[in-house]
Amino acid sequence: MKTIRSWMWVPRAMSAAVVLAGLYAQGAMASDEHDQHRAVQHVLLISFDGLHEQDVARCINSNACPNLALLAKAGTTYTNAYTPGLSDSFPGLAALVTGGSPKTAGLFYDVSYDRTLYAPTDSNCTGKQGWNVVFDETTGVDAVNGGALTHLNGGGGFNPQAIPHAMIKGVCQPVYPHNYVKTNTIFEVIKENVKGARTAWADKHAWGYDWLNGPSGTGVDDLARTEINSIDPATKSDYTDVYTHTETFDNLHIQSVIDQIDGKSSTGQSGAGVPTIFGANFQTLSVAQKAPVVKGGGYLDASFTPGPQVSAAIAYLDGALGRFVSELKQQNLYSSTAIIVTAKHGQSPSDHTKLVKNGDTLTSLLEANNYLDPAGNFGQANTTSGNLNDGTGLVNTGFVQTDDVGLIWLRDQSQLQAAVNTLKANLGCNAPGICADGPQAYILYGSQLAAKFGDPARGRTPDIVVQPNPGVIYTSSTKKDEEHGGNAPNDSHLGLVVYTPRDEHGGKVVDQHVTTTQVAPTILRMLDLDPALLHSVALEGTHTLPGFDRGH
Repeated sequence: MKTIRSWMWVPRAMSAAVVLAGLYAQGAMASDEHDQHRAVQHVLLISFDGLHEQDVARCINSNACPNLALLAKAGTTYTNAYTPGLSDSFPGLAALVTGGSPKTAGLFYDVSYDRTLYAPTDSNCTGKQGWNVVFDETTGVDAVNGGALTHLNGGGGFNPQAIPHAMIKGVCQPVYPHNYVKTNTIFEVIKENVKGARTAWADKHAWGYDWLNGPSGTGVDDLARTEINSIDPATKSDYTDVYTHTETFDNLHIQSVIDQIDGKSSTGQSGAGVPTIFGANFQTLSVAQKAPVVKGGGYLDASFTPGPQVSAAIAYLDGALGRFVSELKQQNLYSSTAIIVTAKHGQSPSDHTKLVKNGDTLTSLLEANNYLDPAGNFGQANTTSGNLNDGTGLVNTGFVQTDDVGLIWLRDQSQLQAAVNTLKANLGCNAPGICADGPQAYILYGSQLAAKFGDPARGRTPDIVVQPNPGVIYTSSTKKDEEHGGNAPNDSHLGLVVYTPRDEHGGKVVDQHVTTTQVAPTILRMLDLDPALLHSVALEGTHTLPGFDRGH
């Protein structure tokens, strides 16, 4: 496989004729690439959540993913692709479809906080501000009053108890997920700028992912309403209990994509037309990675040797990819469809020996020092029903979100330095320490945080981001040995394979550092659109991926 480097050396003694010949060849290549990009009529974006770059390299070399290997042989593999600073599903997917980091997209986690918002019950915006925003499985109407998630479609509508309010131009208005995202998405841009375009996506939460529609609220023509945390009548459990059950859920997305390739809707209705941009998220690998190592989950060593569950999950997903390619060929669409395989996030730690689960020591430390309510009664941590989004959450309390990262919104922002001092005084792994004393751990706050994620004074950005030592998960749960959300190496280093039709230079390997934010402008470039039509791309100066960075 060929490798693209980010530099080119030309000897001084090279003749003018040779130089001109080289320039002519470059011009011809640029022209060929331009024609190649124009040949793209459809883009299929696939997120195999948890897919590390090391997973891609290992499975291709061992012939464990023959379909992905064929795609890589015909396309480009990016070996140094990373998330833009946080790796929860929301910022991870936002990177892929907005071209922006949390700084401009405004998405830090599916459970976050915004100091400018009013409670869902405060329809006049006259009470206190500061709301714990929860756009997860409880965003569907099934979750009203803490109800059971009994329907695959989340109940068929939004849970009004999950929708906060904001004062906008003097008018108190509800803030749905599509109002919450701060920039537009590729779905909106493509619909607005490609004649007759159709857009589609399928994800894990039926209503929380409404933000994919973008601020217009109408970006995705066919947004599949599938809820992974709904109760499967056949098993009386949700679809995340074991990876083989997650396959049952992911099969719905496989069928949706196949139906769309066939010109149908995600529900199988005919006559919809093949989407210009479409794709889906898949959770099987993520669930297999999280499963305890003693039960066959995760990896066997620091070299990403997959355990039985991960190995089977990768084979399952590769089979899905093979079905997509086969159907595209069957419908004579393979020669006009670009395929991008990547992930919203990775999973940490792959090396089980680095796993540390001391409980949520970060939240406990903040509570004990009165930066949050000492009894844990803040935000929606203590609701009437015991479930989130039942309408009884507290306002103006601050919030902390932890997994293998800690995002802290202080109750009182004037306590910032005191809170930081407390954290720094307790970096060790022994209680009450937060296990952030290693060389890859950090506490981000102040001007450095504002430069990376935006000014906390504006309401959305956390006051403090704590990245603990790689391998630390702020939980005592015995149900999982890996997590994501932060910026640990295994969270952020992702697989990325891009296939474009009529590429005569397939099999390229690019080792240049890239971020997943570069996928969105690349998709627009493929469709011969200006990447700057994406607001985040314009604001952050996001480049297209190497190989797609030449002008039209």
